[in-house]
Amino acid sequence: MFLTRSEYDRGVNTFNPEGRLFQVEYAIEAIKIGTTAIGICTTEGVVLAVEKRLLSPLQEPSSVEKIYEADSHVGIAMSGLSADARTLVNHARSESQYHRFTFNEPMPVESLTQAVCDLALQFGESGEEQGMSRPFGVALLVAGWDHRGPVLYHTDPSGTFTRFDAKAIGAGSEGAQTQLQEQFHKNLTFIEAESLAISILKQAR
Repeated sequence: MFLTRSEYDRGVNTFNPEGRLFQVEYAIEAIKIGTTAIGICTTEGVVLAVEKRLLSPLQEPSSVEKIYEADSHVGIAMSGLSADARTLVNHARSESQYHRFTFNEPMPVESLTQAVCDLALQFGESGEEQGMSRPFGVALLVAGWDHRGPVLYHTDPSGTFTRFDAKAIGAGSEGAQTQLQEQFHKNLTFIEAESLAISILKQAR
């Protein structure tokens, strides 16, 4: 018995014969039309910069959040669906505070990112109350400082996370990533990284 394309679409956890999950691919497409965000890791810290789009001149700019504080040592930038981002950020905050309460130390950034990705994978048709009926349509740049120094991670709707020296996500990510590859170097200072991020964002608009 073979399923049609529409049946693979409806089956959130069903791989098609080519090994693709269409719902995850659709979530990734949602990120490609989101605001551009850039993360640059230096020896002094991590720079996060995000384009802020206002849908109306009457919209209050301060109400549009694209960068969040997960803990005193972790910041998160997003591109995609804001509501999905808030859900993941709130989970990151809860996990981080639980770790502090239990172990009396800041949660390692990689462990925090892993916890966020574990939640991102909880989608499907299992009927569990905590699970999502679809993948999260958001990508995150998780920046922080732990025992290894400054670190930057990228997460996507498939629940995958990868460490980067510099990463761009969102609508202008392709051109921005190319510029990062051309201009980034390991000796970049924090101030230089700030200037580079702003310059690339302006060109990506």
